[in-house]
Amino acid sequence: MEYDLIWEHRDLFLEGVWTTIWLIATSLFIGGIVAIPLALAQAYKVPYLGRAAAAYSYAYRGTPLLVQLYLLYYGLAQFEAVRDSIFWPLLKRPEICAVIAFSMNSAAYVCEMIRGAILAIPKGEIEAAEAIGMSPFKLTRRIIIPSALRKALPAYSNEVIFMLHASVIASTITITDILGAGRTLNGMYYLAYEGLITAAVLYLIIVFIVDRIFNQAEKRFLAHLVR
Repeated sequence: MEYDLIWEHRDLFLEGVWTTIWLIATSLFIGGIVAIPLALAQAYKVPYLGRAAAAYSYAYRGTPLLVQLYLLYYGLAQFEAVRDSIFWPLLKRPEICAVIAFSMNSAAYVCEMIRGAILAIPKGEIEAAEAIGMSPFKLTRRIIIPSALRKALPAYSNEVIFMLHASVIASTITITDILGAGRTLNGMYYLAYEGLITAAVLYLIIVFIVDRIFNQAEKRFLAHLVR
């Protein structure tokens, strides 16, 4: 192992770590916001919207994330109307395309998690809220959504780790994430594995931190479910 080279280029890897965390955090935030109304539309079987949400979820879960990213980054650039639009200054930037692709993909998976959690809410909770005169909007905001988010927490931790691992494809569109930093180091000095091993260690550290955070969150928000 060329430890001296790795340490000498620590700023490159720190940039990769920051880029990866920024991409994932932003994508998960946007994906979560999109997922909640999609899940409600499916769970409540809202006319037209429910089927549209189901179709959206099926399309994004049924196609590889790499294909979605390539279609967005390379595919849209083929259309002159897109290049002439006001959105082109954003869409031509690889990090923006990565955030959009990751967000929409994450929303499809999180939507299904929340939908399942909504359907698993005991009817007694809903009936009790209705008995004290809660409106449908207040019932959804104060009972259904908080309860569903708590129940979906364990599955959501897996989604966060999945998105972290899937984010390695960002390096294929010139983004210097963790894997991109490792590949850059290998390419600069014709190394075989030093950069990749360093990247793997950094991913392991981040996964460990994420796992600890969600373990603490589950202990706090799901303590009432422990028998």
